Amino acid sequence: MYSNKENVNILTSLLSTFGVRHAVVCPGSRNAAIVHNLNECPEITCIPVTDERSAGFYALGMALGENLPVIVCVTSGTALLNLIPAVAEAYYQCAPLIVISADRPPQWIDQLDGQTLPQPDALGRFVRKAVTLPEPHNEEEHWYCNRLVNEALLETLHHGGGPVHINVPITEPLFEFTVKKLPEEREIDCTANELSEDEAAAVTLHFLQAERPLLLSGQPLNALMDEAVYLVADDESYTPDFVLNMGGSVVSKRLKQYLRRAKESWLVNEAGTMADPFMNLTYVIEGCRSDVEDYLTTVLEVRKIDFVEKWKDLLDRIRDHVNAYQPDYSQMAAVKLFEKKIGQAEDMYVHYANSTAIRLANTYAEHEVFCNRGVNGIDGSLSTAAGFSCVTDKKVFCVIGDLSFFYDQNALWNQNLRGNLRILLLNNGRGGIFNTLKGLENSEARDTLVAAKHHTTAEGICAQNKVDYMKVKSMRDLKKGIEKLVDSKSRRPMLLEVFTDVDEDTRVVKDYYESLKQVKI
Repeated sequence: MYSNKENVNILTSLLSTFGVRHAVVCPGSRNAAIVHNLNECPEITCIPVTDERSAGFYALGMALGENLPVIVCVTSGTALLNLIPAVAEAYYQCAPLIVISADRPPQWIDQLDGQTLPQPDALGRFVRKAVTLPEPHNEEEHWYCNRLVNEALLETLHHGGGPVHINVPITEPLFEFTVKKLPEEREIDCTANELSEDEAAAVTLHFLQAERPLLLSGQPLNALMDEAVYLVADDESYTPDFVLNMGGSVVSKRLKQYLRRAKESWLVNEAGTMADPFMNLTYVIEGCRSDVEDYLTTVLEVRKIDFVEKWKDLLDRIRDHVNAYQPDYSQMAAVKLFEKKIGQAEDMYVHYANSTAIRLANTYAEHEVFCNRGVNGIDGSLSTAAGFSCVTDKKVFCVIGDLSFFYDQNALWNQNLRGNLRILLLNNGRGGIFNTLKGLENSEARDTLVAAKHHTTAEGICAQNKVDYMKVKSMRDLKKGIEKLVDSKSRRPMLLEVFTDVDEDTRVVKDYYESLKQVKI
């Protein structure tokens, strides 16, 4: 029988799945549930060592002798600190040491309770990865706990070795051993080296063998996917069983939630780092996404897959609808006219700011876009585009909302800027995206305190920084303004400020999504 502590059982199951076979265990009450599980697990052999200082070096010697990962398990408090010399040595020898420490519940740290001290980062820079496992109370917390263990074990097994630290807070009662069987936990694997052609072929083969495979773009743009998911809703015939994710940030929350229905996903990124936005990751491929995408695209030109063609047909029909649909004067209309004017953007670069701007790009842009989607903040979008313009002679466009622009206005206070920087400023007097968040309309704080309602314009900012300024407030003027922004020659940056009404912007987007119901699925 195993412990009734779910985080301990998740950890034990994955240690066994990853092939860990030896554990050096130290005495203690708080870690008793972990030691009990390790001893119950038939694949793991436990070796007791009383002194933690010695135990760490025992485990190090075993790891070096077999070139395999070895656990050293200690109780809470100073027991963990006694491992530091051995962990430091393991760090510089790149030895696969797995430090597992039991911990007290976080609410009792620094409260003069017995054997408590801040443990999550106690080993500092001498570990490659440090995680603290929650005690799960729901499915999402279970996924989080599973993910953290996978991250730690992948770090020591596949990314050059070295020690990792898994900290396990455990609440009382400690000694209930009532679980008959360990859970079957999702294991996340990865390639150990850069992607080879054989591995690219293997990824492609796995894609082709899936019944309902879906390829997801690796840039911030996943064009029209939000609309597609809105349309298919609960139609299971469109739900993929396998998602090949090319590693970029997915803008649409609706799309992320939808792709969590898939059985599994694989991730391609150059660093080989793990990110699991769809909560079903099973494999990480270290390599250039374009290599995999090009290889797979070539194969799909010859071998058609019904599910891939089904999604392609749906996206084509949505694109036809988008091209035909004419939104009223709004931020949506501004982005549509801008994208129609620049076309495929082959002789220019386009940066979109976060929030509303990048969401509109996902509807209208048909080319690569740049966007700070690493953290998704509004700060620095204008500065990033401005810096980009300093190292190219091509035109660089920045489509940006008012809060993002005014926050980062000092980007224009720079002597190196030239006429190749062009800014399309969408100004509806606040953070318009807050008007779309259901329930927030019931708060009196929404407009002034949350959405930062204002009456600021960019005209004075442009004047002081010698930026050519234009403004529009109607559809007729909008068309002329965009043509001038795109086509005009200038030695100084140019800015077109598009003034819209936030309620009208919200209505236009809502009407657009209602109109999508005309697209047959």
